[in-house]
Amino acid sequence: MEITSVERNRKHRDKLSVYIDGKFAFNISEADYLSLNLYERSEIDEKTIDYIRNTINFQEAKSRAIRYLTLRIRTEKEVRDKLKSEGYDRECISRVIDELKAMGYINNQLYAQKYVYDRSKLKPMSKRMMKLELLSKGIPEEVADEVLADWKAEDKDVARSLVKRKFGKYDLRDGKIVKKAYMFLAHRGFSGDTIKEVLRELDAEIEDES
Repeated sequence: MEITSVERNRKHRDKLSVYIDGKFAFNISEADYLSLNLYERSEIDEKTIDYIRNTINFQEAKSRAIRYLTLRIRTEKEVRDKLKSEGYDRECISRVIDELKAMGYINNQLYAQKYVYDRSKLKPMSKRMMKLELLSKGIPEEVADEVLADWKAEDKDVARSLVKRKFGKYDLRDGKIVKKAYMFLAHRGFSGDTIKEVLRELDAEIEDES
């Protein structure tokens, strides 16, 4: 087998795309390419190709993934997308993901639990909305459902707290204020029935206090 051409990767300027017998074979950092004494028209055997794919590129991808994960907890999808954006092939990425999951670096359940907790503190919303956000991050539906089932806060209580916090100083008997409160809760993913029930109860409380 012969290295027929080498091109600088257009998306990843620190990597070279190597073609063997006219077909793309692998991406490799320029430093590793030079250290292996590779060059165009040189012969390359299967053992060297396997070493590059399964050892050099794998270790490099794994190191980059771990650095990415040290910044904050990530989902499997986020790590996969990150490595893909850096030019690693699918097989290499899958191996890295499997190893990092086995080592505990990637844990979708833990991510979902932390996400729901943080969301409830910083930007409370309905369970339905939180589930949609978790799914968009690549969390499997069964994991999202399990985590949210364990979350004790009920939508009605969360919606009620939000209205009191944001509209407590306004007159909730004013039609314009009621409409704003309704739209605010709807934007946070609460159902129409939940919103109406909360606003109705708060209106009754105001009447009782009058």
